[in-house]
Amino acid sequence: MSAQLVWDDVDEGMEIPPVVRHPSSQQLVKYAGASGDYYQIHYDKDFAQSTGLEDIILHGALKNAFLGSLVTDWMGPRGNLRKLSCQYRGMDIPGRPITARGVVTGKYEDDGEYLVDCEIWLENEEGQRTTPGRATVSLPKS
Repeated sequence: MSAQLVWDDVDEGMEIPPVVRHPSSQQLVKYAGASGDYYQIHYDKDFAQSTGLEDIILHGALKNAFLGSLVTDWMGPRGNLRKLSCQYRGMDIPGRPITARGVVTGKYEDDGEYLVDCEIWLENEEGQRTTPGRATVSLPKS
């Protein structure tokens, strides 16, 4: 479990430590079973290629989960994830590393909560942001 991040220790421009993931085709099959998303582009290479894709691709919701994990691991057990959103702008392929990254874009108090806004994203090994997003977390003050 990660250490607890506190609001007083966060500054705008602070980077969230990056997390490199190595998704596999086996992980996609497991995710399909857990989520019920059995669309063939996630596990059948011939089918995926027949639709014009290079290979099978990661589930969008799995990529969103990777971003959620980046933020919740960073904020610590007493933080609360208040908002999480992302857009799917590029395809990610199993067997190729993807890196979850983020940066603090603002911090403020609202109705007694100490909130931190973050820009978050997944990038492929070429540094292209395939999954940009945003998150807001509530942190303990100290």
